[in-house]
Amino acid sequence: MQALKLTQIRNSVGVILPKEILARLRVAKGDTLFITESPDGVMLTPYDPEVAKQVDAGREFMHEFRDTFRELAR
Repeated sequence: MQALKLTQIRNSVGVILPKEILARLRVAKGDTLFITESPDGVMLTPYDPEVAKQVDAGREFMHEFRDTFRELAR
C-alpha cells in the first residue's frame, strides 16, 4: 500500500501518480483514466467500463449465434 498526498494544481486538487503506478496501469501523460465505484471503495482503471459492457454483450451475441457465424464463414 502506498499513501499519496493531495496537491493543489491551479484551481483544482489532484494527486501525482508515481512512475511505478503509471507503468502498472500502462498509461502515460495524456491518457484517460476512469474511476468506478466498487464495494471496496473506488477503482482507477484505463479501461472504459461502458466499452467493457459492450464487448461482453457482443461476446454473448456471438456465442448465441455461433452456428450462424460458422455457416457464414464458409
